[in-house]
Amino acid sequence: MASNSRGIDEASADLVVWARTRITNPPQDQSVIKGTKATMTCGVTHDPSVSVRFVWERDGQVIIPQSLPRLRLDVNGTLHISQTWSGDIGTYTCRVTSVGGNDSRSAHLRVRQLPHAPENPSAVLSTTEKRAINLTWAKPFDGNSPLIRYILEVSENNAPWTVLLANIEPESTAVTVNGLIPARSYQFRLCAVNDVGKGQFSKETERVSLPEEPPSAPPQNVIASGRTNQSIMIQWQPPPESHQNGILRGYIIRYRLTGLPVDIQYKNISNPDVTNLLLEDLIIWTNYEIEVAAYNGAGLGVYSHKVTEWTLQGVPTIAPGNVKAEPVNSTTIRFTWTAPNPQFINGINQGYKLLAWEPGKEDEMKIVTVRPNFQDSVHVGHITGLKKFSEYFTSVLCFTTPGDGPRSPPRRLRTHEDTPGAVGHLSFTEILDTSLKVSWREPNEKNGVLTGYRISWEEYNRTNTRVTHYLPNVTLEYRVTGLTALTTYTIEVAGMTSKGQGQLSSSTISSGVPPELPGPPTNLAISNIGPRSVTLQFKPGYDGKTSISRWQVEAQVGVIGENEDWVMVHQLANEPDARSLEVSGLNPYTFYRFRMRQVNIVGTSPPSQPSRKIQTLQAPPDMAPANVTLRTASETSLWLRWVPLPEWEYNGNPDSVGYRVQYSRTGAQSRALLHVIADRLEREFTIEDLEEWTEYEVRVQAINGIGAGPWSQPVRGRTRESVPSCGPTNVSAFATTSSSILVRWFEVPEPDRNGLILGYKVVYKEKDSDSPLQFWTVEGNASHSVQLTGLGKYVLYEIQVLAFTRIGDGRPSTPSILERTLDDVPGPPVVILFPEVRTTSVRLIWQPPSQPNGIILAYQITYRLNSTNSNTATFDVLNSSARQYTVTGLRPESVYVFRIRAQTRKGWGEAAEALVVTTEKRARPQPTSRPTVPQENVQARSVLLSWEPGSDGLSPVRYYTVQVRELPEKNWTVHSASVSHESSSYIVDRLKPFTSYQFRVKATNDIGDSDYSEESEAITTLQDAPDESPTILTVTPHTTTSVLICWQPPPEEKINGILLGFRIRYRELLYDRLRSISAHAISSPSISWAELTSPYGIRNLSDPSLTQYELDNLTKHKRYEIRMSVYNAVGEGPTSSPQEVFVGEAVPTAPPQNVVIQSATATQFDVTWDPPPLETQNGDIQGYKIFFWEYQRKNETEKLRTLFLPEGGVKLKNLTGYTTYMISVAAFNAAGDGPRSPPTRGRTQQAAPSAPSFIHFSELTTTSVNVSWGEPVFPNGIIEGYRLIYEPCMPVDESSVACVDCLHSPSPPGVSKIVTVDVKGNAPLWLKIKDLADGVTYNFRIRAKTFTYGPEVEANITTGPGEGAPGPPGEPFISRYGSALTIHWTNGDPGRAPITRYVIEARPSDEGLWDILIKDIPKEVTSYTFNMDILKQGVSYDFRVIGVNDYGYGSPSQPSPSISAQKVAPFYEEWWFLVVVALVGLIFILLLVFILIIRGQSKKYAKKSDSSNNSNCNALTHGEMVSLDESRFPALELNNRRLSVKNSFCRKNGVYTRSPPRPSPGSLHYSDEDVSTKYNDLIPAESSSLTDKPSEISDSQDKTRCAETFSKVGYSPAEKEALVFSFKTGGLHTLPTQRGSDSEYEVDPNRQKTHSFVNHYISDPTYYNSWRRQQKGISRAQAYNYTESESGEPEPCAPPPPLPPLPPFPPQLSSPTPQSQSQTGSLFRPKGSRTPTPSQQSSNPPSQHGTLYRPPSSLAPGSRAPIAGFSSFV
Repeated sequence: MASNSRGIDEASADLVVWARTRITNPPQDQSVIKGTKATMTCGVTHDPSVSVRFVWERDGQVIIPQSLPRLRLDVNGTLHISQTWSGDIGTYTCRVTSVGGNDSRSAHLRVRQLPHAPENPSAVLSTTEKRAINLTWAKPFDGNSPLIRYILEVSENNAPWTVLLANIEPESTAVTVNGLIPARSYQFRLCAVNDVGKGQFSKETERVSLPEEPPSAPPQNVIASGRTNQSIMIQWQPPPESHQNGILRGYIIRYRLTGLPVDIQYKNISNPDVTNLLLEDLIIWTNYEIEVAAYNGAGLGVYSHKVTEWTLQGVPTIAPGNVKAEPVNSTTIRFTWTAPNPQFINGINQGYKLLAWEPGKEDEMKIVTVRPNFQDSVHVGHITGLKKFSEYFTSVLCFTTPGDGPRSPPRRLRTHEDTPGAVGHLSFTEILDTSLKVSWREPNEKNGVLTGYRISWEEYNRTNTRVTHYLPNVTLEYRVTGLTALTTYTIEVAGMTSKGQGQLSSSTISSGVPPELPGPPTNLAISNIGPRSVTLQFKPGYDGKTSISRWQVEAQVGVIGENEDWVMVHQLANEPDARSLEVSGLNPYTFYRFRMRQVNIVGTSPPSQPSRKIQTLQAPPDMAPANVTLRTASETSLWLRWVPLPEWEYNGNPDSVGYRVQYSRTGAQSRALLHVIADRLEREFTIEDLEEWTEYEVRVQAINGIGAGPWSQPVRGRTRESVPSCGPTNVSAFATTSSSILVRWFEVPEPDRNGLILGYKVVYKEKDSDSPLQFWTVEGNASHSVQLTGLGKYVLYEIQVLAFTRIGDGRPSTPSILERTLDDVPGPPVVILFPEVRTTSVRLIWQPPSQPNGIILAYQITYRLNSTNSNTATFDVLNSSARQYTVTGLRPESVYVFRIRAQTRKGWGEAAEALVVTTEKRARPQPTSRPTVPQENVQARSVLLSWEPGSDGLSPVRYYTVQVRELPEKNWTVHSASVSHESSSYIVDRLKPFTSYQFRVKATNDIGDSDYSEESEAITTLQDAPDESPTILTVTPHTTTSVLICWQPPPEEKINGILLGFRIRYRELLYDRLRSISAHAISSPSISWAELTSPYGIRNLSDPSLTQYELDNLTKHKRYEIRMSVYNAVGEGPTSSPQEVFVGEAVPTAPPQNVVIQSATATQFDVTWDPPPLETQNGDIQGYKIFFWEYQRKNETEKLRTLFLPEGGVKLKNLTGYTTYMISVAAFNAAGDGPRSPPTRGRTQQAAPSAPSFIHFSELTTTSVNVSWGEPVFPNGIIEGYRLIYEPCMPVDESSVACVDCLHSPSPPGVSKIVTVDVKGNAPLWLKIKDLADGVTYNFRIRAKTFTYGPEVEANITTGPGEGAPGPPGEPFISRYGSALTIHWTNGDPGRAPITRYVIEARPSDEGLWDILIKDIPKEVTSYTFNMDILKQGVSYDFRVIGVNDYGYGSPSQPSPSISAQKVAPFYEEWWFLVVVALVGLIFILLLVFILIIRGQSKKYAKKSDSSNNSNCNALTHGEMVSLDESRFPALELNNRRLSVKNSFCRKNGVYTRSPPRPSPGSLHYSDEDVSTKYNDLIPAESSSLTDKPSEISDSQDKTRCAETFSKVGYSPAEKEALVFSFKTGGLHTLPTQRGSDSEYEVDPNRQKTHSFVNHYISDPTYYNSWRRQQKGISRAQAYNYTESESGEPEPCAPPPPLPPLPPFPPQLSSPTPQSQSQTGSLFRPKGSRTPTPSQQSSNPPSQHGTLYRPPSSLAPGSRAPIAGFSSFV
């Protein structure tokens, strides 16, 4: 406030105090790694009411964060920098501005990164140190982080990079690398390391090679071993590679005698690959010291340590001295001698050999070895076990390990005398009461000079009665006197020498009783049965009054039969008191039967009774397989063959016999491998999975269930040579020039060579190129390096090395070695074009040189007017990335020459030149002229194409394109699109020989392509040598000196011309020679290629169509190599891969001859043959193979029997009876099987057939069943028929058989009935059985018959409805309408399934057998109408209905009321009509008689012969006609006239004694085996329990009389038999003969139906009731009717009526034949019959109301089953 006089003035103001804005958290200096995130903080404190603004600066420049996405500024002032890099380095300042004040702070950001690569690395050899290289470089950028160290890597000899020095000081820019290996090349590179990591490596230095130095280490593992007594083998390994100091050039071996001051001898080996040497011409048994040193181009290296070795021992050169020999006793000689001079022993004295041998028997020398005695000067030795009193030569020798020295001079001496052996053949003759004569022979072993004999005798067991006499040495008999009669004496005789009495021979004898032959032993018993021995106990037989001197055992061996030979198996001498003996030497697992004999002085007794048959126990086989051979099969397998053991050598169960094969590498210590072959007949085995080109030793032994037999002698074989399984080792490559590389390698490891290495191939190609592999072959196995020349410059190559053998190339070495050739000046740039051309300027483009030959550093472009010289040219240098260049300021409408060349570090390369016209009027070039190919320029694979250029369109042509087309194809292909523009001709290569081509050319300039030229004429290239070899399919031995070669020619397009023929090259393979070559190649590096390959023999085959050839005139038992090639007019193609074959063993080339088969039994053939011709056997036949099979079933039944003996016959057993077999025989030898003989046919004899294949039941009702069966699977002959037997399983009670109106007497209850039915072989295989009882189980058995019956097949069936079958329908009733009957019924219980149909059964009212009348009645109906024509006239019938469903036939309904089948007679059968007809006929007859009387008076002189003829005619023309039906059987037919002859059967006393024939299937034969049968409707066939009914006329008389009558009407003999009947008690016997026709019997519908023979007979029961004895309760079979003669009285022998046709048989189930129908007859069916008629001539078609009963659906329609039990229906 202020005041003055004027007044007071007042003012106010507000003061705001803000807190100062300050940076409290300033940014900090940071160091981050490149690419990471940096964060610069700028924390500020300020007054809250003050707003703050942040501004960042880097090195004074404001940073705008929004301008870079890597920058972000937070609201709190923090600056984020992501993805930092070197551009972010600097000082960052944070400036804060506000009203509260300003502030700023700064911090430095450093971005660290990996250091750069060291620069300008350089490597030079050190001048001050050996084996050192000085390495220098320039320090690199450290990546804003101090360097920590350097890492130095080295590549030695182009090997992969490895770290050499890992911690070089960071301040260093030079280092000296020590410890390098001489003669190796080195390349270096470095990298720097900071705290971020390891930087990039520098450029590689130039490769620096150290100079060679002498090897600094000796050869390793020097071993010396004596090979002979004058040679030592030295072996060693090269010095370690790191000490070889260069390429080894060879070795120096120095040696001398150990410890002697003699000169050192040297051997020089100039091949570094040879690592052994045989020092020869040395001194025997002398010690040598040996050293080995290696040398290279720089000099000799260090010698190895000394090794000492002795040459092997030699044999002594002088014999022992002072040799004396004298006999000590009769069997021993004593020797004395002194040792030979040691200097002549030539080795270590191993001892002495004392020799003794009889004169002339030096090969049986006795040898005793005596060890040397070095203490005594005189040596002593003995030979014992010599022969007594025998002369010997004696000698002594000294021996060393290699062998025996010379013998001392032989001395002759004799061993001392000794007592003699026993006298021979002691015998007695002239035996009297008091004397006898004793005879003997001199001892076999005199053992000295015999001085006499001593004979003594005494009473048996009384030594005090002994009398002894001595006889001179010439006495060989003596009479003993003074004996007591009938007394047993023991007499002894012995020889004598000066040494005394010899061995006694004694025997007992009774005086006065001459000795006799002994009797046989008795009571043989066998015990202790072993594999090879048994013990026999026995009781001695009569001794023949003298002592038994020997026991003999005989045996039957093997198959024991009554007529087997007895062979002597054992003898026991001088054991008279023996009561048992052991028989040894038997064969194991063999049957024996023994018998014994006893021998005394007179002779041998008869044999004893044979013992029981025994079998010895099993034992291991005694022998090894024989003829074991081993052959090469492949590279990894050997083929082993042997001859199997004979059966008698099995020694055990044959099923357990097999073979065991043992094989191992020869000389290897590895465990032998085993393989067991279980087949005892096997004779070969291929040993698989072996090593290639390796020798194996193989043995074989036989084994059985007990153990193994002995091993065979070992055989050796070598697997086939193969290709090496791996490449050489230690492969290295070194580029020597820009177009050559030196490749070196070591040998292939020994286990992988797989053969003899013949050379090596270097395989190389440009890396990452599609160019094909190239090969450089190094022949011979001595050289292990090669210089590859002609390579691309500065090209990286992949290099591998492989070895090859005779077979082919092995696997290449792995991994591939990479080596780049050195760089050179480049080739010219390519594809120079001028896309833009103006009048004063041009732009040209180009591509780098196709052969850069290094790294392109620059391009030089030179251009000038074409009219000026090169001195006026203008040039410019461009960098290496330039591909275009524009030139301006040119003269319009002028021609300029442009030249472009590239530069590498080796300099400027060749220039490419191009012309250009500075004009704007350019156009595409014109086509060239039509190209031509002069014929002289046509080659096999190339042609010279020439053309004339067209107009270039003011734009020079840059290149030409050549297209080619192979005729006759239409497609053109580009051969080259870079033909030089200066060319007017071009060599088109890569063509196919002998092929037609066309060519065309187009030009290309800067504007575009011309049209193609006109096509050239078709040019055919010349022929060339073929490109491929034939493919050898097989090479097999053909004979012992030839092989058969089969091949396939190469494809036609690979022949390159016209095939003229084939060329076969062959040579012998000498495996031993190859082994020696291999050793020779090691010891002599100068071996030539020719020494490793023996020359080929050549066969030229000029026939180009050949595909096989026999190469003959080869050497036996040699292995051959065979190759093939093709040739044309130009030359020969390549040879095929080699095939090996062993010559000398060939299979037989011809089969056995004259194979003959004899059928011995139904299961055995005896087969014999002759061996193949001798010239075709190709070796010894070892056995035969017999192939046999059933005819036309070879694949299913072929079997093989192998005979391992060269015999000419075999017995084939266990064959199938009555079967045709084909048999073929092949011989085999050691090489294999020969061809088979042509099959020979034989058939075994008949045998019993097998059982029928099945039984099937169908249409089962309460009383009937249809039985069918199948043929036997094995008929084993001609099936003559079948026997069917059926019977109830339980006795049939009387109550189980329902019978209505039975007239027979009942059978005894509980009696079982067996029915037998015989069916002929040609009959159907089914049968209808109708005489069964309801609810009874029947057993059916069927068996087939050839010449005898076979086994049977059986099955059971129970009659009556089955479970689920329908119940009975309601009781039927019948209505009648004229000749038709209608049956009505009601439906019953359908059962478990719906009713499918109904069946109507019928039976005559007086017969108990139901039969099916109508089948297949639809299920919907309950009534059925049928015509009575199908029934028998005048017979009453019962009917019943049965329902059928899927479960079978149901229960039948109750029978209907009986109804007669008699039809109403027509008017012409009424009596009044017959009277009228008779009267008319009488009048006619009277008129006829009157006329005849008149004519007779006028012709009273007629001839008598006329009346006679008329009489004969009348006999056969009234009512009888004989004809042949379709079945070629005579049949009698009745026409509408009555028979004029009397037609009746034989009759006696008013009673018919012979019934008419009953139709029956001719193939059936019945027999009834029960006396009280309920089944008398069956026809008994073989019953012996029935007796004939008494008859007044015998069967034979009846047969004779009736047969005569039948002959008069034309019946055949077979038909006569069918019409002859004999009555028997209980049934009718019918012979199995059948008549019938294929067609039904037809009746004229216009005449009255006559009663047939059958109908008439059946209509009257009084006739057929007389056929059999009536039995109560049993229904009868209805008999057949017949027609009487006019008089009503049967004639004694009237001709029989015609036979009724028989029911047709169904065809056989298994094999229907045409005859099955042609031989059957047809039913007689009047009009309206329900059975279809087979004949097509029938005019009466079957009715449509129903169907008669037929057999099962599987049988032929219209056929009817044979019926067991007489049927009521015909």
